[in-house]
Amino acid sequence: MRFILGFLSGLLGALAGWAGLAALVVMLAGPDRDGGIAMGAFFDIGPIGGVVGLITGIWLFLRFGLVRVPQPSAETSDAAPHRAARLSFPFAVSVVLIVAILGWWGWYELIRSPDLSHGFMTLHVEFRLPAGMNLPDKAEDVHIEIEEASGYAEAMLPPNWRAHDGERKAIIATASLMYKTRHRAVSLTLPDVPTQRWLVDLPSDPDPTPGFSPWHLASGPSQAKIEMHFRLSADR
Repeated sequence: MRFILGFLSGLLGALAGWAGLAALVVMLAGPDRDGGIAMGAFFDIGPIGGVVGLITGIWLFLRFGLVRVPQPSAETSDAAPHRAARLSFPFAVSVVLIVAILGWWGWYELIRSPDLSHGFMTLHVEFRLPAGMNLPDKAEDVHIEIEEASGYAEAMLPPNWRAHDGERKAIIATASLMYKTRHRAVSLTLPDVPTQRWLVDLPSDPDPTPGFSPWHLASGPSQAKIEMHFRLSADR
């Protein structure tokens, strides 16, 4: 039992040090939309915090997880009692409780992943501009953000992102869905145009759609009159 609690204490320290140092680097670096800083902080810098956390976790177990209690000597009552080590009940309960919470959180994130159902899922979105409105000249001027649960991701523009629907110009983009959630939204930002936002009406664990949804205007009051529709595809 001591070995198990010592191992869990070291493991928790390693996780805390790894995640804490990576989060500190991301916080100091500022916003990172493409995820490059976050990936580097987690895989390149995080392990340093993991090693420090592992050592700290083991030290905390030895320092607070084991308590010394005097034991009377069996040979004579005058002999000085020796001290035997036993587990600290509050420390053991704290470690087990933290492990249980982290285990539940990991299980919850796992069941929210679409990998358990249809595998890799792609959201295809198209935007139709009002008549007479021109497309930006550069792809860098088009910013499409996918909001999913509490996370954000930039949509990808294919080489043929400039399209048209009759006489109306259009934009084509794709994005990966990462979670099972009811809260999904798409936003579009163009030069000299206020950011437009659409709610994506999909269930938390959606199936691929047979075709595109109807065209919808952005949520809330909007003067741009840009429309959006979407479809969903999957690996399996």
